[in-house]
Amino acid sequence: MRAFICGLKGLALDADERAFLRDADPWGVILFRRNVESREQIARLTATLRDALGRNAPVLVDQEGGRVQRLNTPNWRAYPSAARFEAADAARAERLAWLGARLMAHDLREVGIDVDCLPVLDVPAEGSHAIISDRAYSRDPARAAKLGRAAAEGLMAGGVAPVMKHIPGHGRAKADSHLELPVVDASREELEAIDFPPFIANADLPMAMSAHVVYTAIDPDAPGTQSKTVVGEIIRGRIGFDGLLMTDDLSMKALTGSFRDRAERAIGAGCDMVLHCNGALAEAEPVAEGAPVLAGKALERAEKALECVREVEALDVAGSVAEFEVAMGAVA
Repeated sequence: MRAFICGLKGLALDADERAFLRDADPWGVILFRRNVESREQIARLTATLRDALGRNAPVLVDQEGGRVQRLNTPNWRAYPSAARFEAADAARAERLAWLGARLMAHDLREVGIDVDCLPVLDVPAEGSHAIISDRAYSRDPARAAKLGRAAAEGLMAGGVAPVMKHIPGHGRAKADSHLELPVVDASREELEAIDFPPFIANADLPMAMSAHVVYTAIDPDAPGTQSKTVVGEIIRGRIGFDGLLMTDDLSMKALTGSFRDRAERAIGAGCDMVLHCNGALAEAEPVAEGAPVLAGKALERAEKALECVREVEALDVAGSVAEFEVAMGAVA
């Protein structure tokens, strides 16, 4: 079992993908809209890929609500963006963030998905790129921390493991890391006051995803994903996160170099797991070559990360949906 997560090309595994999964043995697989058609199809796909791997491998997805919702209408209900929750009073907002995530967990578990890349704990800054925007809970770090915690708890209550992102903070970026490398020139004091607190408050969560962002006050030469200083001094040190640290997608244009090199630099910086999403085997194969066999502390973190995935009590789906929709309609 190697320290990487890969994407798939389409709605079902082809022979090349089956062989790749068998030979490369990734820790998990992540799904996108190109992999999603119906409940029955997703359930078949998750069962098939686990059969190909020969174990109950984690299956991940980005199911945030709003703009980022891979399982979408008409086969699944639409969920609001994270920013919508803040319109409610504090206690009600946390309840709704929890309930929305609990319902998403129900949707995901129903089709064999057990990891959701949520909550987004970035704090958007004035003038930052819209790539984060309403995906974040609040511009107030304390509110972002509490609403993000509520969402994470809702997922775990439904047997789905959360992944907080994008540690140590993507909210100040003035560029989309999918397209280019963002450079944040904020001082260490500004980062300490605004960007880090939501992650510090949630440092006990099982998994986190790194940010492909350069923080010039910390390491002017490397994006956080590939920086020993950012990972060791900030994420592991100042923030105190000791869970499973995975990279953001290595195929994003914020990173340069060969795909093997991207993977090796991230692992060398201290990330436990590398993520490659687009399903292109020509890229995924060198990523797999650059990802080590899971062992030592990284293996311990990977095993512990899934401990919150458990059997859950039955959910009154209809009653919960009604509560959620009525309440969200009142704060629209």
